[in-house]
Amino acid sequence: MRIAPAVLAALFLATGASAATAPRVSISSLSELEVPDAPFAVNANADADVDAAFARARRDGKRVMIDLGGNWCADCRILAGLMELPEMRAFLAGHYELVSVDVGRFNKNLQIPARFGITTRLDGVPAILIATPQGQLVNAGRVSAIEDIRHTTPQAVADWLAQWTP
Repeated sequence: MRIAPAVLAALFLATGASAATAPRVSISSLSELEVPDAPFAVNANADADVDAAFARARRDGKRVMIDLGGNWCADCRILAGLMELPEMRAFLAGHYELVSVDVGRFNKNLQIPARFGITTRLDGVPAILIATPQGQLVNAGRVSAIEDIRHTTPQAVADWLAQWTP
């Protein structure tokens, strides 16, 4: 599914939330982005990593952002590169406890989305789960809205991620 920048902006405005203003992204095109080869740790203990993120979120009053994806997925790698831009890294660290979870080819670590009632096959990756420190999913029904990230702008992605801030 392709999400155009205008659609992402409309989705952002439709939430009516009082989210933080997204940072101004330093690149205007994804062609300027350094894309990591393997941002997902394939041997990580996803349950322990997610539990630790929730513990930090409760301590620090942040939300948890779980990035579900795989190293084979170009859109997942692009999103990882965008989140590593200095302005994005600072913004995300100020609002979220971020944890990346390798879902393989939809055959690994699926207990993580199941914690939030997502027990059917993911629509695609990257899939982003945003939860309160107490574990309530904030973006239910919209976890895969950026699965075709290569067809949007870096700023539209930043705006989409910012809408879930408290």
